[in-house]
Amino acid sequence: MKFKPLAFIINIAITLSVGALGSLATAESVKTWYPTINKPSFNPPDWLFGPVWTSLFILIGIAAYLVWIKRDRIVHFPRTFAIYFIQLILNLGWSFIFFYLHEIGFALAEILILLIVIIINAIAFYKVDKWAGLIFIPYILWVGFATILNYNIFILN
Repeated sequence: MKFKPLAFIINIAITLSVGALGSLATAESVKTWYPTINKPSFNPPDWLFGPVWTSLFILIGIAAYLVWIKRDRIVHFPRTFAIYFIQLILNLGWSFIFFYLHEIGFALAEILILLIVIIINAIAFYKVDKWAGLIFIPYILWVGFATILNYNIFILN
């Protein structure tokens, strides 16, 4: 299939926009609230989160692009992309719940739902384009780790 640069850029821009909105929720708390809470010993350094999330959002955008360019061949395209947008909204929601509202327990419940929806999204994308589904593996692994981290922060606080 021919590369479509505008569709590629739009799909990347959508996911990076979600990341940017999430960073608005985290910006103040990362400086004020987050340093004051108890964290497990395996908590990554703060500087790591930005590059990891940026990379993941770019990968998610690439996966979406791979599915988008095949949309005419997908019988259930609206459902497939609805799942995609639900996981993006849940991703954004977690940032607001955890960092803006400081609701660690509620964020834990939300991230568990997010992880399930990401896996469902990966499977739906895989059915359309194997690479689109496989690209979600780092995202699944990172959110799985974030879930464990969120759980431990909840227990420690």
